[in-house]
This record gives sequence, structure tokens and C-alpha cells, in this order.
Amino acid sequence: MSGAPVAEAALVEVAEGVAKLRAAGKGVGLGTVLVGDDPASAHYVARKHEMSERYGLRSVDVRLPAGASQADLLEAVDQLNEDPGVDGFLIQNPVPAGFDYAEALTRVLPSKDVDGLHPVNLGYLALGEPGHPRPCTPLGIKAMLAHYGVPVEGRSVVIVGRGPTLGRPLALLLSLKEPGANAAVTVVHTGVKDWAEHTRRADIVVGAAGVPNMITPDVVAPGSCVVGGGMTWEGKRAFSDVDERCSEVAGWVTPRLGGVGVTTVAMLLRNAVLAAEAALSAAVR
Repeated sequence: MSGAPVAEAALVEVAEGVAKLRAAGKGVGLGTVLVGDDPASAHYVARKHEMSERYGLRSVDVRLPAGASQADLLEAVDQLNEDPGVDGFLIQNPVPAGFDYAEALTRVLPSKDVDGLHPVNLGYLALGEPGHPRPCTPLGIKAMLAHYGVPVEGRSVVIVGRGPTLGRPLALLLSLKEPGANAAVTVVHTGVKDWAEHTRRADIVVGAAGVPNMITPDVVAPGSCVVGGGMTWEGKRAFSDVDERCSEVAGWVTPRLGGVGVTTVAMLLRNAVLAAEAALSAAVR
């Protein structure tokens, strides 16, 4: 299950959206805030800006040293909130020790929250309300399942991991009564005794714990769909939550590289375009 064709389809929408907005006299601005010099975070941010520039988005790259203060981070958020040329932005997480990511996230205007992780937007997701930013990695996974024709409605989905950026919002998304969802979703984690007993009975298993190769062939059902959502870096090498040997058992499986990650970036750019369209609509009312 390569993420490339799914990302390409979303990026076609991005290019079309950017062109239409330009014709209406509106650009699309996407910003990031990176605190510290974590290599993995720097890699992710660089990729986002590379793709932004490729598809015609204005790219705003705010960097703060690890020695900055929480007040500096909040000031950067305020400046991006007030910048009319920035339609959406994100705070790259994790932030260094001593910073309060949750406080900074809740400072972001919900309308500019391209990550879809602000409590207001997660609340709209829980309610199943359309028209609000949704988390990028869960969106990418949902799109991948649809693209490859993986049956989801009424099926058993087990998500291994309960983090606020992937496990929890993905559970909300796939349980909604809408196309490509409406599943029976179970969330397990390392604190659940015999969690593998759940995954062995699942039609779809999503690794979302950030533990390298924790989803092994012996914990998935023959013919099931196995998605590696969590990613861990060891030096310059990235590892998925899903052991590559799962391809010997599963009917569908994402690759270690070129899977969910590429769809996440595409969904981020699409969220930025949607934010710009909403801003233009509000301006002409």
C-alpha cells in the first residue's frame, strides 16, 4: 500500500485549489514553528516547506532555539495568528523539555490549525461536523484505505496506540457514520494485557504507538490490512511500527518508507488550501 498515488491525488486538488485562489487574488500561506534542533523534526519541517514551495504555497518557517522560553513560543504563535498572509500553521511536535506544547496549541486560532489538533477542531471531529480541519495522518490513512479498496464499513479496526495526534483522532474518524468509515473501532496500547489478542481478530490493524516493529506477523490475521502509522527514528534511519514481514501474512500492508508519511504531508497542504478558501469566503461576506 504505497502512499504515493494517494498523495498525488490530494496534491492535484492542492494545485487546482491554489490556482483558483490565485485567480481570485488570494495566495495560500503555510507556516511552521520549530523549536530546537531535533534532526527528525527538522527533516519533517524541511519536507513540508519543500512541498509547499513546489505547489505554490507561501512558506513561513519560524525557528526558535532550544534555549528560547515558553513566552517566545507563544509570541511566535501570536504573530502567525495575526499574519494575514498565513492561512494555517503548525507547531512541530515534540517540543524540547521545558516547553508546554498543549498551551501553545490551544493558542493557535482554530481556523489556522492545519494539523487539525486544536481542542475545538477535535471536538468538531468527535461530533462528526464537516467543514473543520481534521488531523492529517488519520486523514491520510482513511484515504489510503479507500484508494486500495480496503473494506472499512462494519469491519473490525484495532488501533495500537492512543496518542492525541494519531490513535485517538483516527478512532474518532473511522467510527464516524460517513463513507470510508463506520467501523467497529477498538483502541489498545501497551497497558492493555494481551493486546495482541485484539489485533489477531481484526480486519484492519493500525500501528500508532511509535514502537519500531511492534506489529509482527504473529499478531495479525491472514488477509488483514496492516497500516504503519507510527514512525521512529534511530539516527538517520526511520522505522515503522509494522514489521515488514507482515507482508507474508497480511492482504494489504504499508511499506516502511513511502507509506503513511507521504500522505500526511499531502493532507497538510490540502488543509492549508481549505483554510485559505475559508478565509477568502469570510472576507467576501
